[in-house]
Amino acid sequence: MITVHHLENSRSHRVLWLLEELSVPYQLKRYQRENTLLAPDALKKVHPLGKSPVITDGNRVIAESGAILEYLQQKYDGEQQLTLNDEDEQIQGRYWLHYAEGSLMPLLVMKLVFAQLGKKPVPWLLRPAGKALSKGLERAWLNKQLALHGSVIEQHLSQHRFFAGAHFSIADVQMSFPLLALQMRGSLGDMPATARWLEGMQQRAAWQRALEQGGPIRFNNG
Repeated sequence: MITVHHLENSRSHRVLWLLEELSVPYQLKRYQRENTLLAPDALKKVHPLGKSPVITDGNRVIAESGAILEYLQQKYDGEQQLTLNDEDEQIQGRYWLHYAEGSLMPLLVMKLVFAQLGKKPVPWLLRPAGKALSKGLERAWLNKQLALHGSVIEQHLSQHRFFAGAHFSIADVQMSFPLLALQMRGSLGDMPATARWLEGMQQRAAWQRALEQGGPIRFNNG
């Protein structure tokens, strides 16, 4: 049976969601974050990087959200519920599957890191300088990048029901986490199509079951 090594409040919600969509049995092994908000060392016994998400399936250990989603679809989607038959949709689906972690999430992680520069564990004497530096970087570059990415996503979802096009796919599962982060930080106010898409994802029965299994998702707003 598949074991999902689930870190609280993490990207592994996407894995649970896909397993629920496909009605694949799994067991959940939970891990709590340290005070540093990092994963505990126990996860290194599963995968040397010690990060979540990671699954075990028999003797296989698979990490990285996109790789896990592709593996689960290819092996367990026997009824081809999430198979994209149209070539253009396949290309779009592949793009957004990799875009989520390759382009969008690094910007969101930077924003989170910048927000901590004025807080502990930064020494108190350096916190004012750290806060000023983070605000300057956000104004000069990061916020503009996030706005650009948001406009691209919004334009796409204003023209398509799902990220691949007309059909739900693992690209939607993958994109859910960064867009949920943006929503919880109040950044979807000028992205109505994106907000509608996310609301539709959250209303799916499999999403709700995944939340019941894995617990709520919360983001540090800095």
